[in-house]
Amino acid sequence: MSITAERKQELLGEFATVKGDTGSPEVQVAILSERIRNLTEHFKDHKKDNHSRRGLLKLVSQRRRLLDYLNAKDTARYQTLIEKLGLRR
Repeated sequence: MSITAERKQELLGEFATVKGDTGSPEVQVAILSERIRNLTEHFKDHKKDNHSRRGLLKLVSQRRRLLDYLNAKDTARYQTLIEKLGLRR
């Protein structure tokens, strides 16, 4: 269910604004989106796993807050990020 270190490094390389960037909203949203995708796949097999479902809802809320922050700060960066990740909005 969790994200592998290799996949996390791929996401860092793809979404980082500068080399070594791990804290920008783009990177955080990309990592959260990958974790959400993994959990969504998990729930296809384990429909009654309600403890993990609560964690999924927390991740979705955290991603939503980061996206709202990015939209308020820089709308162009927000638009490119949701296009790259294929998020609805």
